[in-house]
Amino acid sequence: MAFNGRSRKVADIRLEECGNLWDLTEQMYASGGFTAKKIGEAVRILEKMVNDDAYVFLSFPADIISTGARGIIRDLVKRKLVSAIITTCGTLDHDLARSWKPYYHGDFLLDDASLRKRKINRLGNILIPDSSYGLILENKLMPFLKKMYDSGARKLATYELTDRLGEYVGSEDSILYWAHRNSIPVFVPGITDGSVGSQLWMFWQEHKDFQIDLLKDEHMLSDIVFSVKKAGALMIGGGISKHHTIWWNQFRGGLDYVVYLTTAQEFDGSLSGAPVREAISWGKVKSGARHVTVEGDATVTLPLVIGSLFTRLRG
Repeated sequence: MAFNGRSRKVADIRLEECGNLWDLTEQMYASGGFTAKKIGEAVRILEKMVNDDAYVFLSFPADIISTGARGIIRDLVKRKLVSAIITTCGTLDHDLARSWKPYYHGDFLLDDASLRKRKINRLGNILIPDSSYGLILENKLMPFLKKMYDSGARKLATYELTDRLGEYVGSEDSILYWAHRNSIPVFVPGITDGSVGSQLWMFWQEHKDFQIDLLKDEHMLSDIVFSVKKAGALMIGGGISKHHTIWWNQFRGGLDYVVYLTTAQEFDGSLSGAPVREAISWGKVKSGARHVTVEGDATVTLPLVIGSLFTRLRG
């Protein structure tokens, strides 16, 4: 944007005038400064995306589901503010496991060798005992898979499997539960890369006619992108979840709205580090799309952005 005499002036943030999160993020936007302004822009884009009745893709990696950020994702799904989810197998792991067992506070600097001796896994500064992860998932999922198989299920897309898992878990704390309740499809293109995937593999050992049909997922995504008039995405983190979202939207000429929250850097040429503007060159985001890349830890940026959005939509 070129500077001219009508350019907007930088405004000081006045916290005493902030009655809610929307007030705060609007002042952050008006401050003109760095990531603060980007957070304000992210809220504005999401509000426009919702009010424009766009089909909203939500993509995110599993790690944040081990934290309290899970509750923000759950509430987006519960309030039907997203239309489809594209995520990783670990999201299923953490969402299901935390519905049945607790995770605990830890520290980044704990002794990992000592933790392993105590059968405790460290995810950043979150502690996950074996009993709260692999063991509980195996104990719960094997009977689920057997019952599903006995009912005649032989070939399922991941969105069909996740829907059944949401019905099975039955916990209102669960993302999958609310996705099931609200008929929001959850796609997991890397379904074997996690504990749930390992349970599927182990079940398959004795039930070789049981299959996960990934191409049925792709057909469903094709039906979506070729039928919607407007499409937007809230993408948290990178990897396969981000790429699958923008990959499919290139076939409709690109996304119309994008908010990307990331800690990845652009200099290594990675997909995760690529800002939204790079996707324009691939036709995955429209050249005229409203978009912003917000740098920062999503456990900090996501509560600010979504809390502000909720405040605005209530107002």
